[in-house]
Amino acid sequence: MPSPLSADRSAADRPPQRGTVEALISQTRRLRGDIDAVRRETTDEERAGDPELRWQRALCDLAAHHLDGLGEHLDQLRAGLPDEAHVDVPADVPVPARPAAPDPGPGRAGSAEWNLLNDEVTWSDELFELFGRRPEDGAPTLDELPSWLLEEDRGLLSAMVTDCLVDGKAIDGEFRVVRADGTVRTVHMMGEPVLDADGATASMWAVLRDVSELRRSQREVHETRDSLRRERHVAQAERRLAVELQEAVLPPWRGSLRLPHDGPTPAVGPAEAPGVLDLAAHYLPSASSALIGGDWYDAMQLPDGRTLLSVGGLTGHGVTATSGMAMLLGALRGMAVAGTEPGPLMGLLNRLLDASAQPALGSAVCCRYDPRERTLLWSQAGHPAPLLFRDGSGRALRPPEGVLLGAVADAAYAQAEEHLEPGDVLVLHTEGLSPRRTTPATDPGTERLLELAPRFAMARSAQDGVRVVLEEFGGEAREDDACVLVARVGC
Repeated sequence: MPSPLSADRSAADRPPQRGTVEALISQTRRLRGDIDAVRRETTDEERAGDPELRWQRALCDLAAHHLDGLGEHLDQLRAGLPDEAHVDVPADVPVPARPAAPDPGPGRAGSAEWNLLNDEVTWSDELFELFGRRPEDGAPTLDELPSWLLEEDRGLLSAMVTDCLVDGKAIDGEFRVVRADGTVRTVHMMGEPVLDADGATASMWAVLRDVSELRRSQREVHETRDSLRRERHVAQAERRLAVELQEAVLPPWRGSLRLPHDGPTPAVGPAEAPGVLDLAAHYLPSASSALIGGDWYDAMQLPDGRTLLSVGGLTGHGVTATSGMAMLLGALRGMAVAGTEPGPLMGLLNRLLDASAQPALGSAVCCRYDPRERTLLWSQAGHPAPLLFRDGSGRALRPPEGVLLGAVADAAYAQAEEHLEPGDVLVLHTEGLSPRRTTPATDPGTERLLELAPRFAMARSAQDGVRVVLEEFGGEAREDDACVLVARVGC
């Protein structure tokens, strides 16, 4: 350790009082305990693979290493300076005053002095321990010191020592030491030349600090931070792809759509012709913009003049869910155009999902509406039934038998038929519409929609019906995305 400073130093330069040091030690220990508490809180969640939690844990580890080093230095400060070995210096050579020790920072530290006048080398006990060397073996000279380093770091040490002894430059650098037991430690060295009365270099003094754990923690912080950035970048790219895929697959029409229509362009506005459906739909995102799900709504005119209506969704989020949704919706449209009825169509969708390379579960409602007879033939797969509103009241249609898509191979799906009246409003929706949770057997969105029956009775168009739904559900923070499709039968 460095020699004591001269006795005539000012009061401001004197060591802190013991009580002050004790207070600092107590504060450091309390802070160390608080960091340990934070580390314990993140342990279980960290195992789930959250990159942000891994980065936070790495920062906690780095802070803990800093505090451990600070605690060691405060303990040394409380214990006072150790006895220094006496070095014989010729009487006619003035003993230079050594500068105060630079702050070694966190980690185990020791001091050394290489006297150029008598070739004496003085190492503190801490430095012998740092190098894994026995004090009885003696301290290495400046010529011997590079042999303790990794070969690629020896040139750096030689350059620092030369600059210090020849040009009087301070030493501040790091190198890797191979201890006596073969382990490698990273050491930070800070030192200065000590000049005699004539300005010549009499000795070189340095503090060496083991920063291996500190550098390891810093690398871990940088690596987890970079990993977090990469994963966020990937997540953002995947979200953009999921949004683009969703926008490409969902129907392009906005506002109201009348089906069936005679011309190539859909007519816009309320359905006035008897039996014609006035349609409007809306997609409601989840509270988290990152959770792009696999929900869909769809309406299209079939070649025979009937209308296909469907809503549904797949489990999961992101590109996997939206690509699976695109596959199902494309298959549903193709089979409906080919004339497949809703029940058999659901069975084929179930087989398709079961055979998919990315297994998932899905729910759906598929309806085929005949405007001439005003009949609705429909089937469902583990999905909330369509809601029928008539004369100011509403009810859920009685669902035919059908399990979730992808749950049971070769499942059979029944279908049911409902006769609609002019002015009826039909509402199809997915399960994420309401964030409230009641019992597994009850869909809270269905209950709240049925309570809106008087307002649906006042709606003059399907678009008005969608506005009613959005006024009720649009401002809520949903855990998942949702879709709603409103169909109003023309009078």
